Amino acid sequence: MRRLRIIGCVLLALLLHAPMLHAGKVNRLTFFPADSTLNTGMTIIVCPGGSYSWHDMQHEGVEVAQWLNTLGINAFVLKYRVATVSAYILGYRVLGIGNKYPNMLIDLEDALRYAYEHADSLRIDTTRIGVMGFSAGGHLTMMSFTHNRTPYKPDFLCPVYPVVTFSDKRYVHRRSRRGALGVWGQFNQAKRDSLSIEQHIPADCPPVFLVNCQDDPVVKYQNSVLLDSALTAQHIPHTYIQYQTGGHGFGASEKKGTAECRQWKNEFVQWISNLNL
Repeated sequence: MRRLRIIGCVLLALLLHAPMLHAGKVNRLTFFPADSTLNTGMTIIVCPGGSYSWHDMQHEGVEVAQWLNTLGINAFVLKYRVATVSAYILGYRVLGIGNKYPNMLIDLEDALRYAYEHADSLRIDTTRIGVMGFSAGGHLTMMSFTHNRTPYKPDFLCPVYPVVTFSDKRYVHRRSRRGALGVWGQFNQAKRDSLSIEQHIPADCPPVFLVNCQDDPVVKYQNSVLLDSALTAQHIPHTYIQYQTGGHGFGASEKKGTAECRQWKNEFVQWISNLNL
């Protein structure tokens, strides 16, 4: 009887989540236009973090977009597909269903396509479109170029305390890897390698602004060190800032993290100005 109840719960979960699991394109993109008097035409797609299992939509989404707007930068906040917390609670991903790679990348590719195709009506400069992401969203940010299978590519990338490696067992963030690859895919070495960003930096990668904190208790800071080394090996123009304090998950908040790490926003403004896009 107990086994039947468990099976019933799983089937009910599948029915409740059927639109999420099997739906085609849905509206996952929220546009935050810069004020018309400030609009520079530059546009950034923002990817909140959440271990490929949920989204920190406030500190790493909405607040980031609002901050970018004050700089005259248009912003899109992308609610890309993730495993969801219910997947872990109910365990239905053991059946091989549910959100996993490449769903989140497809959503970001669609977001880039939307920005390019609606550039005129939204006052977007298609030579100045970037992607910014946090934690797992930082991993997705890098994939927007390294794994992008469309002609719609970003002109610059900004991963903040990003997940980078899925292969290096010393530094991997296992929850993000499981969220991206699924219950069984997380054990597949070929799939791990395929999504380890440090192994896939192309020679034509756009400029990168990379920042993290040495005291990060969630995603080991060596993830960013691996990315910095890979960018350097390919001679990609980039800036890497490693703060001593600040932890993880501070996003654009003026309260989370430390005064030291919150300087990243000023550093980004200086960096993007020096790019002369």
